[in-house]
Amino acid sequence: MIKNKLNSAKAQQDDISANRRDFLKKSALVGLAAVLNPVTSFATETNLLESTSFMDANADASSQTITILITTDIHSQLNTHDEFFWENNQAVYKKRGGLAVLKTMIDSFKIKNPNNTILYDGGDFFHGHAVASLTEGEAMIPLFNKLGYDLMLPGNWEVVYKKKKMLYDMGHANASKICANMYHKTTDEDNNQLVYQPYWVKYIGGVKIGIIGYTDHLIPKRQSPAYSEGLKFEHADVTVAKYVKYLKEVEGCAVILVATHMGLAQQVGLANNPVVQGVDFILGADTHERVREPIQGKYTKVVECGAFGSFLGKLDLVIKDGKLINSNYQLLDVDPVKYPANKDVQALVDKAYEPFKTDLQKIIGTSTTPLVRYFVMETPMDNLITDAIKWKFKPDIALSNGFRFCQPLAVDAKTGVATITKEFLWNMLPVNSEAKTGIITGQQLWDWLEKELQNAFAKDPSKRFGGWFVRFNGMEVNFTIANEIGKRINWVKVAGQPIDLTKEYSIIACEREGDPDDTLCRVEHVKNPKRLTMLMHDVIEEYLKSNSPVSPKLEMRATATDEPNTLLTQLRGTTYEFR
Repeated sequence: MIKNKLNSAKAQQDDISANRRDFLKKSALVGLAAVLNPVTSFATETNLLESTSFMDANADASSQTITILITTDIHSQLNTHDEFFWENNQAVYKKRGGLAVLKTMIDSFKIKNPNNTILYDGGDFFHGHAVASLTEGEAMIPLFNKLGYDLMLPGNWEVVYKKKKMLYDMGHANASKICANMYHKTTDEDNNQLVYQPYWVKYIGGVKIGIIGYTDHLIPKRQSPAYSEGLKFEHADVTVAKYVKYLKEVEGCAVILVATHMGLAQQVGLANNPVVQGVDFILGADTHERVREPIQGKYTKVVECGAFGSFLGKLDLVIKDGKLINSNYQLLDVDPVKYPANKDVQALVDKAYEPFKTDLQKIIGTSTTPLVRYFVMETPMDNLITDAIKWKFKPDIALSNGFRFCQPLAVDAKTGVATITKEFLWNMLPVNSEAKTGIITGQQLWDWLEKELQNAFAKDPSKRFGGWFVRFNGMEVNFTIANEIGKRINWVKVAGQPIDLTKEYSIIACEREGDPDDTLCRVEHVKNPKRLTMLMHDVIEEYLKSNSPVSPKLEMRATATDEPNTLLTQLRGTTYEFR
């Protein structure tokens, strides 16, 4: 009988192999399998346990629950920190995050479903904190591995230490890597060699799950150009339909997910694109959005799981008879009260932090108002930065990029101030760039602001940069987001006066490595560009030393006719709310 079963199994496997060969011969995907050689992981199914955290009417004894735990945009935040929530139209601050707390939380869910759980990170893990920046990501490698990730995707900030270092940091991470749109840039443009495998297949819960990965195709424009030298990118819509077809028809995947680091607006745009037909979920990242109910696009659903290790996404997939019959998604707070810090991970965190501890804990100033960067159009944190630039150099206009990273810093209830340390300065500006000045006309300024509004609010989501609107001091700008490209600005004032399109204005911002000499904060063709031989960290430290306590707040520097100045998301046309 055993021999008959073995023969039957062999015959069945032969049939599968024959069907696979036949498909590859007839399909437009001929040769794809040989070229890609995707990473495929097979798990022995023993003692399958159903997750006790998701009980559904369709989940019975004959079904299996597969749990996918999701983190993204941690930005190397090591310890528990202040986090911002929007409740009843006002800001509320709570303690969240910490890698040791996150480890305890992850393990608590793995114990409930040990054989059927996948841990995935959506990118921007190796950059954002002083310890990461000062070690070019290396200090984060043991921590990443200790958390026990199965799969990872490079984010837009993984390139910050440049290609060779990105390959080193991610190469020393134990998790599998996927990215279907990051290529080695060579002189032979026809030789499109992927840096990482395009997808990952896992046999789990009695079925195959396929996950295709895409990072942001606009990385060379969003980041300093030098960061991504030697790399090139394309939009996900170029290849995703091909990979979905392959995973479904060749690999026989019962569940297909697309893991992206593109920003919520772009991801919802992709969910409305027919190229993702057959995809069950898009696991999003990049804009730090907190999707609490999956956003239903025309062809699939989208989730995004916050940032800074403050949140853990939990997606439960119910499988029965080899098919996905139901799902449940939750966005959960990484709460240090509920999940005490894991001692082993905390020891690794302390070890990584120790060489820099004395310098990073140095107090450089105080604020009587919270430092927060979650608002799309204007933020207190960036008002502080541009205030410092304006104070130090006295240009007509001080500029700061539309950064999203950095958790908030709340005011202490006992002291009445927020204590700003060197460590927090690195969180605000994890790239310590040089200040640079130049001269532009009012017309150049107007045209540039229109471009920046398009980058932030383009009606075509694929054209949005993912960052927020540019920050500034020295001018006020009013616009209408819903207007057509090039027609959003209603008025601009410089030093309280209507802009003169023929007049020349001095501007100061930070140097972006790899930009042409006459480009400043994406403003092209500035006159008399000059580096000021002073780093932005030094500017802010000097400002805080002379002006603390500071009190940055929203001042209506950037206003829209069709949204409040407390706008918290770029996404329009859905019921989604950031909270």
